[in-house]
Amino acid sequence: MLLSQEKSQPAQPALAKLSSRETVRRILEGRGVEVLETARRYYPKEVGQIEDTLAGLLESGRLKGPVSGEELYSFLRRIGLVFSMDVKIRVKEHGELKTLEEKFRDSH
Repeated sequence: MLLSQEKSQPAQPALAKLSSRETVRRILEGRGVEVLETARRYYPKEVGQIEDTLAGLLESGRLKGPVSGEELYSFLRRIGLVFSMDVKIRVKEHGELKTLEEKFRDSH
């Protein structure tokens, strides 16, 4: 009888708890991961604390995703983490992506 009861209840696989970093990365979209990693280079300790807090908010349901890179960057700036992102502007010309420098050089 005990064996039949044990068989009727399927064993639930143990859910591996994601780290704060992985939890936060799952809701980021666009350049969100790039923004987070750039901020981490400037402020490693603070970004770790922010990830822990955001992960807690996500798990409690108080924060829902997705979060774009622009939203994350704006949030980090508002809380005082000032850093610059690597920005590249490219122009598509004849099916080829060119930097502005290449575009101007070719036009003269």
